[in-house]
This record gives sequence, C-alpha cells and structure tokens, in this order.
Amino acid sequence: MSNKIFDIKERTFQFSKQIIFLIQEIDYARKYDSIFNQLLRSATSVGANVAEGKSGSSKNDFLKFQIIALKSANETKYWLRLIKESLPVNEKKFDDLINEIDEISKVLATIIIKNKGSDL
Repeated sequence: MSNKIFDIKERTFQFSKQIIFLIQEIDYARKYDSIFNQLLRSATSVGANVAEGKSGSSKNDFLKFQIIALKSANETKYWLRLIKESLPVNEKKFDDLINEIDEISKVLATIIIKNKGSDL
C-alpha cells in the first residue's frame, strides 16, 4: 500500500480486499485449495474482528476482539510466507502483503498494550 491508511478498521478491510484479489488472480492447482482457503479465512478474520471489537459492548469485549485479530494477522503472515516460499508466485506482491500484515500486527499490538493498562 503506497498511501497508508491510519484507521485500522479501514486498513484491515482494504487488506482483506487485496487478499481476495490476489487469490482470484493466482492460478494454482486444486491440491492447494486448503492453503489458499486458510489464507482467505485468516486474512478476512483480521478485519472482521477489528470491526466487531469496535462495536463491542465493553472495553473487555473490545480488547478480546483485538487479540483475536492479532492472532489472525500472525496466522495470515504464516500462510503468505508459506505460499511465497513454496509456490511460483509474484514474490514482490507477497513481500508487500507480508509487510502490510506485519504493520497491521504492530498497530494491533499497540492497541492491545494501551488498552490492557486502562482499567480493564
């Protein structure tokens, strides 16, 4: 992403879209369906949990969903790396996505740390 989005809800939504578009354009053998399904599930889970956390009923709810989003971000990075290092893909595109999910992870970790200290 060249123009960084600072709203984490929008940033994770845009990241999910990028993953959907990526999977649509890759021509992979059916035997890899489960790997790409895992990537799609974990990547879209990041944004879904951020969105759900923002509409949570309590600070504890908010924090719980941010933690789940961070775990999904870490899983997404794993799948991206695995695909990049084991299948013939556009490495630059994967590097960009890995960097983006890494930055998203750092933002989520900061949100979690800041909120853990505030009367939860």
